[in-house]
Amino acid sequence: MPALLAIGTRKGLFLARSSDGGSFEVEPVRFSTIGIHSVAIDTRGGTPRILAGIEYGHFGPSVMWSDDLGETWEEATTPPVAFPERTGAALARVWQLQPSPSEPDVVWAGAEPAALFRSEDRGATYTMVDGLWDHPTRPQWQPGGGGLCLHTVIPHPTDPRRIGVAASAVGFFRSDDAGATWRPSNKNIRAPFLPEGAQYPEFGQCVHKVVQHPAAPERLYLQHHFGVYRSDDFGDSWTDIGSGLPSDFGFPIAVDPGDPDRLYVFPLHGDVDRTPLGHRYQVFRSDDAGATWQGHSAGLPEGPVHSSVLRDAMSAGPAGVFFGTRDGEVYGSADAGETWSLIARHLPDVLCVRAAVL
Repeated sequence: MPALLAIGTRKGLFLARSSDGGSFEVEPVRFSTIGIHSVAIDTRGGTPRILAGIEYGHFGPSVMWSDDLGETWEEATTPPVAFPERTGAALARVWQLQPSPSEPDVVWAGAEPAALFRSEDRGATYTMVDGLWDHPTRPQWQPGGGGLCLHTVIPHPTDPRRIGVAASAVGFFRSDDAGATWRPSNKNIRAPFLPEGAQYPEFGQCVHKVVQHPAAPERLYLQHHFGVYRSDDFGDSWTDIGSGLPSDFGFPIAVDPGDPDRLYVFPLHGDVDRTPLGHRYQVFRSDDAGATWQGHSAGLPEGPVHSSVLRDAMSAGPAGVFFGTRDGEVYGSADAGETWSLIARHLPDVLCVRAAVL
């Protein structure tokens, strides 16, 4: 079962391959010195396509793609993600690239300042979704520590009219009409950084990441600035499931595509420290939709470690569970997080990790 692991870092993209789903061999860096803030491996149809949201530095952000597993890369002749002139906005970063499971050629892009873009040519060129940009609450949106970033895009796997997005520090929004209109969907999500009596706002939550189970699309999991939540109705309401964790502060969250009740988080000391609990790497897994949690660290350094894991630097899928750290180490597990092995070390700061079976 050959697998491909894409590792986006502060200075380049690293691809690692496994011929049998076991050990991975890391290839030389691509886009050396260029930040890779988002990556997707689109396996729909025939030829896999790798998409990379890059940041040239002085020359700004863009999106490139490869149809030969990273050997060669292409870029649209005009800026692929660009704000219409009427917005007065300039693209700061492409935070998310998400192929649509229900529309063969559609790819969604989440951008900063918080906006959603849609591609109908497999991610080569994009058009801004006006309905979200023109939302009446936008003048009140506030950036999180990483900026006003739309970092999560969740297209429904069978109904292209339904899509969810999350932005920091705005919250979770959903559309049921293909993006024409949007509504905040943050019921029961507590924002403890707000004053007493105002901690359950309609919007303004600092959502760090949201994931969806592909076979149970109503099931969402959300990592908040403080709190871990589950929704069983595509975000209409949320239930706090973080009480069994030693810390409910963190950035990434991942769900096992084979089991809607199995999910993974990486708790940190919050909120100022933002280092691993006990200064050792531990991935916490729940097998019962967040009712209980178990920490797993076999094969990981015993410590002390002080590096965190960013919101898109963890993924779970048929190829395994993976995470990358801000000190350039990448770990993988082929047994649902029970044991871990080192895949790469001494890389630049890891920003995003995605894996796929080819």
